[in-house]
Amino acid sequence: MNTTYPADPLMFDLGLLVARLVIGLLMAAHGTQKLFGWFGGYGLNTTGEFFVQLGFQRGRAFATLASVAEVASGLLVALGFLGPVGPAVMISVMIVAAISVHLKNGLFATKNGIEVPLLYATGAFGLALTGFGGYSLDALFGIRTAWTPGITWAVLVVGVLGGLANLVLRHPAKARA
Repeated sequence: MNTTYPADPLMFDLGLLVARLVIGLLMAAHGTQKLFGWFGGYGLNTTGEFFVQLGFQRGRAFATLASVAEVASGLLVALGFLGPVGPAVMISVMIVAAISVHLKNGLFATKNGIEVPLLYATGAFGLALTGFGGYSLDALFGIRTAWTPGITWAVLVVGVLGGLANLVLRHPAKARA
């Protein structure tokens, strides 16, 4: 491992664990806001109506899929399970959020800009590239070596394409009408 200072494998694995737990559990909680109305969220009905305003014609269905994707991807990342799958799903959902909700507001979260979805997506991307480390279910089950660079990149590309495909299904002009 080439680093700017001598890397202790224990510290590296601990650092990945902390990053995974924070990013993953926050994303899972974010999804439960939409799905169940927990943590001050609005639940599926109100979130579904918001999705219709964003141009997703089947708002409740899209809200359900987005919520489940956020919870599932967050838990996969927090647990360190299935390599790049959780990060790819998280990136997919954050692409949709960044473009359909936040992009028009600029960069920073104070103006509801893309800052937060960009941070989630970047964190997920970094974890997909580094792997989940020794304190993960992938390590426990002996499958972390299955995630070769080629497979990791393929899964990430599928995640990006999935997010873009969702945006193609959006009809913002109908939402404004």
